[in-house]
Amino acid sequence: MKSYIFLSLAIILEVFGTMMLPVSQNFSKIVPTVALVVAYVCSFYCLTFALKTIPIAIVYASWAGLGVFLVAIFSKFLFDQSLSWQAILGLILIIVGVVLVNTFSGSHNGT
Repeated sequence: MKSYIFLSLAIILEVFGTMMLPVSQNFSKIVPTVALVVAYVCSFYCLTFALKTIPIAIVYASWAGLGVFLVAIFSKFLFDQSLSWQAILGLILIIVGVVLVNTFSGSHNGT
């Protein structure tokens, strides 16, 4: 269970860092640039703890898939970026894929 907490933190930090990319304005704004670098470094650090009990393929699929999903959703609301029905369908399929990968991975060992 602790590994999934670290994986969740890694996803949150990665999404935060990604959301800082446009705010940093091509790394010309120092505070958002430092925030995104720190968020990415901390995200990878948390991933190392998730990898102690969860296979790397499951960790990466979850981290990347949920990251893409959350970035798309937050971009819609924070930056008013549009999502076509095809994009929404793709995001739903990502979530279904992450759920399937985690459900049938055999990595649930109670740790």
